[in-house]
Amino acid sequence: MITSQNPPLPSAMGTKVENEQSHFDPHSTKQQGVESYTFTAEPKALQAPRKKYKDSVAAAAEKDQKAAVNIMFDRRIHRGNTYASPVLPLHAQPDPVEVQKHAELKRRLKAKRKAEAQRLIRTPEPVDGRRHIDVQTELYLEELSDKVPESYAATQTDAFLDRAPSPLYIPQKSGVDVATQVYEGELFDFDFEVQPILEVLVGKTLEQALMEVMEEEELEMLRKRQLEFEERRNAEMAEVQRLEDAERRRTEEKERRLIEKIRILKEKQEVAERIAARAFAQSYLQNLLPAVFDSLATNGYFYDTVEKEIDSMFLPWLTAEANKSLDKSNTARSLVDDIIGNAVRNLRKITMGTPAQQ
Repeated sequence: MITSQNPPLPSAMGTKVENEQSHFDPHSTKQQGVESYTFTAEPKALQAPRKKYKDSVAAAAEKDQKAAVNIMFDRRIHRGNTYASPVLPLHAQPDPVEVQKHAELKRRLKAKRKAEAQRLIRTPEPVDGRRHIDVQTELYLEELSDKVPESYAATQTDAFLDRAPSPLYIPQKSGVDVATQVYEGELFDFDFEVQPILEVLVGKTLEQALMEVMEEEELEMLRKRQLEFEERRNAEMAEVQRLEDAERRRTEEKERRLIEKIRILKEKQEVAERIAARAFAQSYLQNLLPAVFDSLATNGYFYDTVEKEIDSMFLPWLTAEANKSLDKSNTARSLVDDIIGNAVRNLRKITMGTPAQQ
């Protein structure tokens, strides 16, 4: 890119410019100075080095890519309703025969490259203790060095000359000139024309001032009324609160007295129930106790200890002893009766035997 120095542009037409300044119009076809020429090359992308021979597979792919230039014929652009699910046509599916052909072509190219790589004569591996180095096999030897060759060159230029002053830029006239005649008194008369405007301005200013004063007075009255209303409302709220407190106290006192009266009535009812229960118990137990005592006494639960001992111990012992003495007397009597009977029998025998002898 070649660029020359361009002097700064003037701020407006008709102003004085110094000798070192000039005006440049990019749309003008005139030469505007010796050093005002400017050239700028547009940026361009570097093209990749082209191969001498094209690959058939790469060429076919490039052909397919270059074929879809118009989007109306691009197979990647969807056709039809965008809300419905796209239905792929039959020709959109890849042909199995074409796929097989491409695969076979790729396999052949791969085998060809592999065979060419195997046919290349390679340098054998170095033996132990040695290594390969790069040597020149050209006809003319060339010195190899990392240092870049350098050379010095000099030139002499002329002294800088003073730049000529830039001419004043006058734009090219466009359109048609038109003229008119204006006489005295036809233009604007300030003193005459400004009077109604001043009257309107002063009137509007005074009206606005009066409106503002009236608005301020109205706002002040509103504030006073608001304060009075707030004071009256606060007094009413205090009175309402006092009445509410009095009503609340009366309600609480009423509830307390009602609860106390209910409690007293309950206590009276309990006392009456207790008295009735006691009277019923007394009337019920009045004849029950003698009957119970009589029944217990009859059944032997209430007894005299002396009588009990006499009945349970003395009388049975006495009866046993009396029975024993009666048994002894009966035994003695039976023995006496036997003795007497034996004696009487013996005496009878004796008496009966004696007469017989006589």
